[in-house]
Amino acid sequence: MTKAIAFSEFGGADVLHPADIELPAPGPGQVRVAVRAVGVNPVDHRLRTGELAGLFGIVLPYVPGVELSGVVEGVGDGVSGFAPGDEVFGHATGGAYAEHALVKATELAHKPAGLGWEEAAAIPVAAETSERVLDVLGVRPGETLLVHGAAGGVGTLLLQFARARGITVVGTASEPNHAYLRELGAIPVAYGEGLAERVRAAAPGGVDRALDAAGRGGVLPLSIELTGSADRVLTIADVVGAQEHGVRFNGGVEGVEPHHRRAYAAALALYEEGTLRLPLHWVFPLSDAAEAQRVSEAGHLRGKIVLTVR
Repeated sequence: MTKAIAFSEFGGADVLHPADIELPAPGPGQVRVAVRAVGVNPVDHRLRTGELAGLFGIVLPYVPGVELSGVVEGVGDGVSGFAPGDEVFGHATGGAYAEHALVKATELAHKPAGLGWEEAAAIPVAAETSERVLDVLGVRPGETLLVHGAAGGVGTLLLQFARARGITVVGTASEPNHAYLRELGAIPVAYGEGLAERVRAAAPGGVDRALDAAGRGGVLPLSIELTGSADRVLTIADVVGAQEHGVRFNGGVEGVEPHHRRAYAAALALYEEGTLRLPLHWVFPLSDAAEAQRVSEAGHLRGKIVLTVR
């Protein structure tokens, strides 16, 4: 048996509870990881409330958690490149709020020795999402991208990936995060009334594409107005708004090719250059997973929320 945090019914953060689960055995193509840290993501609480349960086929009781760092304990048939004792980070299909979890070998990477467990656990979802949405949107070098929710976990890596590709980013965020966005190479603008005018002033040459990573009301029609077409706008946070305004939604489970390998390579290249920034908004022990999700739901993050396991 191994210890985990699970929920047996849908609801608020209080439905999360400690649980003893069977020690997972790696199947073909899988790796069992002794977890050291877990990234907390919006999808975690959206699964817990039941909002996305049908999309992901959730079976209760359920252990959340889709990204982790840790040490390889065992490998399944057909796995090469990983061996017990390797320090790794990667994307899990669930189950990472636990002392042990399974990861597909194709969605796993070796962790550099100098990269902390917490920082490594902050890479998988944000990096894969960033690499994927830049490709889905078709943003090209020299173009300008508008990003709503630019200071969060995804935004933090997206800005760095975009800068490496030669893309100019205008990022919306609250005033206290503007200096932070400038440090990441973005042009910050404040939320609220008059946003369109502020974006036009920040990007006098116009905005070529827009990404909604925040899910705040009103940004999708505004983004369509600024880019000139719903085809140039993508949301990863507002399913209902996407349907209402004819904007594409991409949450990573719509049949689009995953970008894990390319994303990890991009993040590690920045790490080797000494320019990768992985700020942690808050670090909680696994036992405080409910509070971590409450903070995540409240929004206005700068960087990532992470749970430490051991």
